[in-house]
Amino acid sequence: MEVLSKDTVILSIIRDGKPLTSSASEDLYFQLLSSIVSQQLSTKAAATIFKRFTALFPDNYPHPELLLQAPDETLRGAGLSFQKIGYVRNVAAFAQAGNLDHTTISSLEDEPLIKHLTQIKGVGRWTVEMLLMFALERPDVFPVDDLGIQNAMKRHYKLEETGKALRLKMVEIAENWRPYRTIASKYLWQSLDNMPK
Repeated sequence: MEVLSKDTVILSIIRDGKPLTSSASEDLYFQLLSSIVSQQLSTKAAATIFKRFTALFPDNYPHPELLLQAPDETLRGAGLSFQKIGYVRNVAAFAQAGNLDHTTISSLEDEPLIKHLTQIKGVGRWTVEMLLMFALERPDVFPVDDLGIQNAMKRHYKLEETGKALRLKMVEIAENWRPYRTIASKYLWQSLDNMPK
């Protein structure tokens, strides 16, 4: 963590912050389903819909084969859009084919893993970065496209840039945090009271 002391801004954010809690999970399948259900929803609405969705299945667990057999009307009744129904089924099919095996996933470096999981229609780079940071607790992920990270860095680093120029500046600043960019990012979210779930 000594490396972060080169950047006095992030250092003071970390000093003022609360200790980070672990969110590690080996069940990437379940985490991916949760991420898809949560897309473009408030945290509260996402939690309600995900609870209704999991309640449709025995032990509140949407096993791939059961999810693939569930009728559209049932899933719509839980609050999923037709688009999200397609996406959660894509995740279920990917899992059923053995592509989410924990041993395989944990053996892949960050970029190959992003490439592997973004093959699933409905799963984008940001979603995989969140999995890397939270479920897998990979230490050096920097989600440059995350709005919360952008807002926090604009505020704390007094950045005026927008668009591509902003992202380039953010990446340049974050280079000083390697190999702990995940930790720095989590504290940036925390500084906005905006930690993803």
